[in-house]
Amino acid sequence: MGQKANPIGNRLGIIRGWESNWYGSKKDYAGKLIEDHKIRTYLNARINKGGISKIVIERTLGKLIVTIHTSKPGIIIGKGGGEVDRIKEELKKLTGKEDVQINILEIRRPELDAMIVGDTIARQIENRINFKRATKMAIASALRMGAEGIKIKLSGRLAGAEIARSEEFKQGRVPLHTFRMDIDYANVFAQTVYGKIGIKVWICKGEVLAKRDLNPNFVGGKSDVSDRREGRGEHGGGERRDRRDDRRGGGERRGGGRGERRN
Repeated sequence: MGQKANPIGNRLGIIRGWESNWYGSKKDYAGKLIEDHKIRTYLNARINKGGISKIVIERTLGKLIVTIHTSKPGIIIGKGGGEVDRIKEELKKLTGKEDVQINILEIRRPELDAMIVGDTIARQIENRINFKRATKMAIASALRMGAEGIKIKLSGRLAGAEIARSEEFKQGRVPLHTFRMDIDYANVFAQTVYGKIGIKVWICKGEVLAKRDLNPNFVGGKSDVSDRREGRGEHGGGERRDRRDDRRGGGERRGGGRGERRN
């Protein structure tokens, strides 16, 4: 069922942590959940070109901690930290809480973040750049940065076509059924004059063999793959190649056999 479920939701509690970290009783759970949604919607609209990947919300007694993961921290911080202070005041008004803390974490390799990759493709499509060119550039840069595989699916009136269609671009391996595989997923859209174009991005960063810290603010790159697994991959590839050669050779042998019988 790996193809049907959201890859991030599928891996929660295994190699992924939750982006909302707090305890809610029956009375206030719904209220907190709606507040989280409002905060995320507001920040994504407020910092439109800030390269936001995810917003982690944590709550302690009377305190709200918002951590913004971004590829462009300079835009959010602003000159002398003035922009952050303004955002903090706006969040205080939105939530009605006095103690609001904003942390900003920089994403070192934005080419391996599905949300940022999808957002970049969406902005390029909106600026009338050919969708194939934008997608191929994103795939090349992700693989160059060390991704094991990447898959991008675009749906809608691509290039202004009369009939909507879907196109998929894939390179490397993206095993959705393997829960140890660190697969990042994002679903974004580009608003063009023809209508919305949906963009789905899957990026495989490698296998997580050790027990990972499920803290949502854990910034982990490509996980180390064990020598045992690498060795297995090398031998496996060799065996498969030999089998393919045998098959090809088998055709020749069969042909040879028929020739001998004719003589």
